[in-house]
Amino acid sequence: MSDVAKAGEPRRAQSESGLFSDDSSIADLRAKVGEAWGEFARQLGEVIPELPTDTTLDITLDPTASGTGEAVYGVQLRLSADAVMGTAVGNADLPPAYRLDRAAVAGLVALGWSPPGVVAGSGEAFGVHRDLSDAIEVAAIVSRTLRDVYAVPHPAFLTYVARGHDSHTSVCTPSLGAARPLTVSDDGTGAERTPTDDEAEDLDGEDLAADADSLPLADRVVTVVARLLRIDPVALTIDQDGDIGIRAGSAMVFVRVRENPPLIDVFSPVLTEIQPTQKLYAKLSELTNRMPIGRLYCTEDTVWASVPVFGRNFQASHLMLAVQVMTGLADELDDRLAGEFGGRRFFGEADRPAEPESTERTGMYL
Repeated sequence: MSDVAKAGEPRRAQSESGLFSDDSSIADLRAKVGEAWGEFARQLGEVIPELPTDTTLDITLDPTASGTGEAVYGVQLRLSADAVMGTAVGNADLPPAYRLDRAAVAGLVALGWSPPGVVAGSGEAFGVHRDLSDAIEVAAIVSRTLRDVYAVPHPAFLTYVARGHDSHTSVCTPSLGAARPLTVSDDGTGAERTPTDDEAEDLDGEDLAADADSLPLADRVVTVVARLLRIDPVALTIDQDGDIGIRAGSAMVFVRVRENPPLIDVFSPVLTEIQPTQKLYAKLSELTNRMPIGRLYCTEDTVWASVPVFGRNFQASHLMLAVQVMTGLADELDDRLAGEFGGRRFFGEADRPAEPESTERTGMYL
């Protein structure tokens, strides 16, 4: 181990032996992301057969998170009485700078999509047609398409909306994992759901924890985070580790409750696929020393940021501040560190592999 790494070790070792004794579970980002996609696919497989006939379900990478502007990567499912027909965006519907390369097109075909025009009604998009009894298979195809072909890093970066046969009526849809539900606006497009007056009054309560003082710490944290995000607590994304996932710009922030000692850890994977070096350890140590609270550290190939909130005499305002600080910190640091040390941000269009200009395209129809 380098001298630089050793210089930062006492602070980290103290954390691992006490407050942060299970850092290894935090560090396994791939498993955490995999579980989120598994939950998304499972719930989608359950939802498809339950949707009314003639429902259209759009699942889309949120362009406000991806920075892709007019380029919209997504999948559409249309339900009939006994079948489901799906379409996946192809190059005909993408601006030149965002079109799929040969590998992505091959990936779509390998997953089971037929080229544009082969499946009746698919138009210029890739198509698939399956019996309704194959809903689980369709859900797996959709999930892998979004993750592997369209490079969606986590279901939290997805939005979905279900429309009735007239395209202007919202269809009530159960939760699809961490994906964010939309409602149909007056012009037929998807829009954020606006809380009712009663909901807004409840969400804007001055003391977010006043009605939860007698609840366990984990339940109080759920209440605070839900109100901070202005959603119902049951709609929060909580993974198998018990972590609450929050999308913040190009970053993901997780909130974990620890019971012994009572502590809330607000943490984020700032950068992945990075090569640890002495220079990186020195930079993280420098930035950590400049932080009034919290730390930056590297495990395997991932740089993490973490801010703790005391659970004893819990104050909702402290957690809210930690979440707000972390969302801003993660969204800023990923750009700064990526520029200096390489690696990949949790999500960033600039990190999407670019196709060499000399490579021949597969054709506009794809």
